[in-house]
Amino acid sequence: MRKTGLLAALTTLTLVAACSSGTASNSASGDSNTLTITSVDQGSIEKVVDAFKAANPGVKINLTTAGADQIQQQLRTQLASGTAPDVMTVWPGNGNPGANYVLAKPGYLLDLSDQPWASQLPDAFKQVAQYNGKTYDALFGLNGIGAVYNDDAVRKAGLTAPETWTQLLTFCKAAAAKGTPAFALGIQDNWVTQLVLYALAATTVFGPDKDFATKMAGGQATFANSAWTTAMAKYQEMNTSGCFQKDPLGTSYEASQTLAANGKTLGLVQGNWVIALLKQKNPNGKFTMKPLPATDDPASFLMPAAAGAGYGVNAKAKNKALALKFVNYVMSPEGMKTFNEAQGSLPTLANAGTPVDPGLADLTAYVKDNKTVPFMDQLWPNAKVQQTMLSGLQEIFSNQSTPAKVLAAMDQDYKTGS
Repeated sequence: MRKTGLLAALTTLTLVAACSSGTASNSASGDSNTLTITSVDQGSIEKVVDAFKAANPGVKINLTTAGADQIQQQLRTQLASGTAPDVMTVWPGNGNPGANYVLAKPGYLLDLSDQPWASQLPDAFKQVAQYNGKTYDALFGLNGIGAVYNDDAVRKAGLTAPETWTQLLTFCKAAAAKGTPAFALGIQDNWVTQLVLYALAATTVFGPDKDFATKMAGGQATFANSAWTTAMAKYQEMNTSGCFQKDPLGTSYEASQTLAANGKTLGLVQGNWVIALLKQKNPNGKFTMKPLPATDDPASFLMPAAAGAGYGVNAKAKNKALALKFVNYVMSPEGMKTFNEAQGSLPTLANAGTPVDPGLADLTAYVKDNKTVPFMDQLWPNAKVQQTMLSGLQEIFSNQSTPAKVLAAMDQDYKTGS
């Protein structure tokens, strides 16, 4: 997801311009008590930084937060030029320009294998936190993708959350008729384009064939000649059925949050991390995540769930000691509890003691019952596949391309390997 996932930038804003606190993360650490961090903005890092500073009096943090698009666009360039921060958001696996494999392969990340938490990561997380058997990504939270409803808005509209595909289309049409579209879609930020598709593909692609990803890797399956075509078609049908507000391409991720939080739409399809952001905008609101229906058989539903973005340490960090101290704090029971409570995610380590947001009851049950599949891009062989998908989805929405062309292009990129 991450994904997103997650992604070539649509904006010319620089990372410095996107800074929401502190100073630019590429400024030098002038002393042993100063740490520079660049983090994707998920409404939670600030609380972790405050807790870390409280536990370490005298420490100074220069924090930069930005959207996934901006970070992924600039991070590798900063690392190559020696202007990157000490600590940075790193996405699991191989799915985007800021992902673990992409940054660890050229030696940009510090090996974290000897840190106390590294051996405790579950095997599924080690797979995407490691490169060539060494751990580079501190993965603190498990995230899922689904339909997040503003419960008060749904109730006010006199509707109930749909439980089947047929009900979903009826729900969308009824919501549109009442002037409150079902879902806010902010695909001006192109990483958002994948989330509805992933939520549909979990059931339509991996429901009938949980080994689909393995078959892809073995050359036994393709995007263009598989149920990915079904997921694409359903995404388009949602659009033509009025499931989204007007002009998704002109709506940013931030604006989509505002629409859903304030009841201008009945919800949005996003990762569970968005719940904390919605509550910031509407502290009295109640938000519930459910699987996005993709068939008329609820027993067949699967949800995308995987390790969310974590943190890596710059191999050339100006303050490696403090960077390691911060990452280890994030992965400690206290730090993980602070992070996951603020973000609304589930902990990757069993001893974190994080209370689960009641709005995530369905996601928790799906994880417990093994009814989840990984975020699809995390184990694709290169970041180009996702980039082609994201830009292609935007082109589909602007009537400049078709699902068949996008899936064929994804196949071509997949075949090029790593």
